[in-house]
Amino acid sequence: MMTSTLYIGLMSGTSLDGVDGVLADFAGGAIRTLEAAFIPFPPALRADLMALQANGPNEIEREAIAANGLAQAYAQCVAALQAQAPGPLAAVAVHGQTVRHRPELGFTRQTNNPALLAELTGVDVIADFRSRDIAAGGQGAPLVPAFHAAAFGAPGTTRAVVNIGGIGNISMLHADGRVTGYDTGPGNVLLDGWIGRHQGKEYDADGAWGASGTVHAALLAALLEEDYFHLPAPKSTGRDLFHMEWLDARLAGFTDVAAADVQATLTALTARTIADAILAEGAAVDAVYVCGGGAYNGFLLRALHGALGGTVPVDSTAALGIAPNRVEALAFAWLGYRFTTRQPGNMPAVTGATGPRILGALYPA
Repeated sequence: MMTSTLYIGLMSGTSLDGVDGVLADFAGGAIRTLEAAFIPFPPALRADLMALQANGPNEIEREAIAANGLAQAYAQCVAALQAQAPGPLAAVAVHGQTVRHRPELGFTRQTNNPALLAELTGVDVIADFRSRDIAAGGQGAPLVPAFHAAAFGAPGTTRAVVNIGGIGNISMLHADGRVTGYDTGPGNVLLDGWIGRHQGKEYDADGAWGASGTVHAALLAALLEEDYFHLPAPKSTGRDLFHMEWLDARLAGFTDVAAADVQATLTALTARTIADAILAEGAAVDAVYVCGGGAYNGFLLRALHGALGGTVPVDSTAALGIAPNRVEALAFAWLGYRFTTRQPGNMPAVTGATGPRILGALYPA
């Protein structure tokens, strides 16, 4: 009996907009995306997940109910992709929705109900990819550099792959085959929160509002004083640190800054912290490739190009054959494939774990 090489990867990230899914084929060890789908979160589910990002009453029950809602959204995405599959699926690999990330306390929490997802889909489900790395002394994040190396690495070429979701992270793919990387800080999380507060929009389309403002140098300097930016790697972060209350505290001395100028400055913060991380690697970078929602923010990409000195090409991962909104879901499909084939999915040089580990837990159909 031939073993299937078809996997579905599901990712719902810090931006809390919905579920990105891909149908992938790893036949022969290759990485091929066959189909993609997106299921937006119902407003009530999004609100519930957003509320779980901070401490509150009755959290255990609220999280369990939200997990059931997530499983329903995941199942819709699986159904859309499964209908287009050329054969049976090996498994569904699902990241879950991060509501706490505290590796310094030895845990990370991705809300999910993989047992219900297996029941709804009739397919094996692989979940809980981060906790084994943390158990091995790692940060549990970022996990995508191993996939970035497999999908985008080129011998003799130094590339930076930058994921800009709610949080930004870099994967440095060095010419000699080494891979380094970590979370750089806020990606879209503050940009989305600020435009939501002032314009009622979920995101700044193409960075148009930010581009209408002017970067406030003193405010940017104050934002860059955050201790996280100066910590050595390995390190990872999330909404536990970078949230609107964090921003409000730093805006207290800048009440005269126009809202559009704050948006421009937040864009510069994302670009600057990513650029600083890349430059700190000390390697001459041949090109930078961006994935995640930030890849569709032209103002942010121009800011990143400028923060890198204006000489390093900055493009989206589409130039390497994978659309930027598919990369993370595809990464977790790949991690599911690695789990099934008993291969490690983490990179100790990135996460700080004591060694390579097979990541994930299986919920059979």
